[in-house]
Amino acid sequence: MTFKELGLTDSLLAGIDSMGYKTATPVQSQVIQPILAGKDIIASAQTGTGKTAAFLLPIVNKIITEPHDENKINALIIVPTRELAIQIADNMEGLGYFTNVSCIAVYGGGDGNSFTAEKTALTSGCDIVVCTPGRMIAHLNMGYVNLKEVKYLVLDEADRMLDMGFADDIQAIAKQSPASRQTLLFSATYPDTIAALSARLMRQAQMVKVDTTHDTHAIDEWFFEVEPDTRLDAVTRLLSHYQPASTVAFCNTRVQCNDLVQILRAHGFSALTLHGDLDQRDRDQVLIQFANQSCSVLVATDVAARGLDIAELAAVINVDTTPDPQVYTHRIGRTGRAGATGLALSLVTMSEMSRVARIEEANNRPSRWAKLSELSSKGGALKAPMRTLQIAGGRKEKIRAGDILGALTGEAGFDKAQIGKISLGEFSSYVAVSADIATPAMDALNAGRIKGKRVKVRLLDN
Repeated sequence: MTFKELGLTDSLLAGIDSMGYKTATPVQSQVIQPILAGKDIIASAQTGTGKTAAFLLPIVNKIITEPHDENKINALIIVPTRELAIQIADNMEGLGYFTNVSCIAVYGGGDGNSFTAEKTALTSGCDIVVCTPGRMIAHLNMGYVNLKEVKYLVLDEADRMLDMGFADDIQAIAKQSPASRQTLLFSATYPDTIAALSARLMRQAQMVKVDTTHDTHAIDEWFFEVEPDTRLDAVTRLLSHYQPASTVAFCNTRVQCNDLVQILRAHGFSALTLHGDLDQRDRDQVLIQFANQSCSVLVATDVAARGLDIAELAAVINVDTTPDPQVYTHRIGRTGRAGATGLALSLVTMSEMSRVARIEEANNRPSRWAKLSELSSKGGALKAPMRTLQIAGGRKEKIRAGDILGALTGEAGFDKAQIGKISLGEFSSYVAVSADIATPAMDALNAGRIKGKRVKVRLLDN
């Protein structure tokens, strides 16, 4: 089904086209029209199914076409993590580019400047607010936000929020909004706790279940037996042989993450790590670099990688085989999405063979084994095709993606094909450029101007 057939406005269709979306995904096809009709919706859908656009598009469409107060908050989207809040706000910027609908992400972990910026936006009004529960409670307690005009309440990844202990916060926030609001709940699973929450917050909700079972034929799964002391070196062998453009390597501990990154870098691979010891700024920069192809290998723990949504992920490596079959399925399900093929490689010691048996039993299929000794290493190290420039200026300075692109392709003289993804933050912006022009592009921006102002630009390490 096309987005035009779903009854969306021309300005939204222009934004959809600019984002490269052609046809609606199953969840979008099933929920957009009921949301436009004013129905409360409970949708079972996982990351990677297009659920963000499934609720953003009809909400923006309703804000555009129906009467509303521009000085109030019209839509509130509650999410479990700041990463997801930022991701949704970024999607909104693209989809709503040709509209006048405003959006802000409100989350913890920042400094006093970010809290002040949030306070200003919340008190003056904003069409769409994407927030984490704890941060919104903080603003409510300080009297900085009024939710009395909220027409649309979205709970995204509701099961994760309940698992993280946010049930009371969600209900407290919902009580501050009108009972007449439209409520949309998205959850990968539908346990009794979700059923109970929906019964309290929703009215005659329509159930929508999207089949999110991963196509096993789209994922090429292989297991390799290793000795415990050769496990990390084996990762370099896998990468050299298969040459995946982008890989997430899962480790069980942050120490192991750091050790593996050191080994990969020593062999010439472009690698970054993601774990709980990183401060929020470093975490954000790692995610940005991996998403914009400035890093070929992301080494992460399961907890740190929650909410990670990278399009067209080529491979997943289980450096440690997990004892939980559901965790295994969730890990490898990050690749082989949207019709693309993916690669799942697992390293197993003799003491971990029982874990593989559990995976086989859960998936009702035998595992496939190969020998590391038979893999070629002629491919060599993987170098990221892009590098990331950090610009000291963001939304607060009214910088837009077009301003950065114009600065690079205008006076600086670089080709548009050499410029990759542009990400905007409140106080910093990031732009991916071809690795071969990274330093000249940095020098050109430092010597030039963006929106008539000089800015400081640095090259992020990968």
